[in-house]
Amino acid sequence: MLGRRRFDDLLRRQLDLFEADEEPLLREAEEADAAWTHASREEAEELYGDYQLVVDAIAERLLDVRETYASSLDERTADGYRSAFNRAALKRFRPYSALLVEDA
Repeated sequence: MLGRRRFDDLLRRQLDLFEADEEPLLREAEEADAAWTHASREEAEELYGDYQLVVDAIAERLLDVRETYASSLDERTADGYRSAFNRAALKRFRPYSALLVEDA
C-alpha cells in the first residue's frame, strides 16, 4: 500500500476507536455547542468559553493519538502518516481539529 491511501485502514480504525472512546466528550461538545448557540446574548460568551474548553480537549486528544503512533515510525513515514491523519481527522472531526490545522 503506497501513496495517499497507505494509511486509510489504520486511520479508519484509529478514528473509529477514538470516536467510541471519546463519545462522552464528543456528546458534551455537541451539547455545549447547542447551549451557546441558543443562549441569550448575556449568556452566550460564557457558554462559548465552556464549549471552547471541550473543543480544545478533543483537539488535544486527537493530537495525542496522532503523535503516539507517529513516534513509532521513521521520520519520513511519520510525516506521511501525520498528513494522512490530519486529512482524515479534519474530514471526520472538523470542529475539533484546530490543533491539527495549526500543526500542519
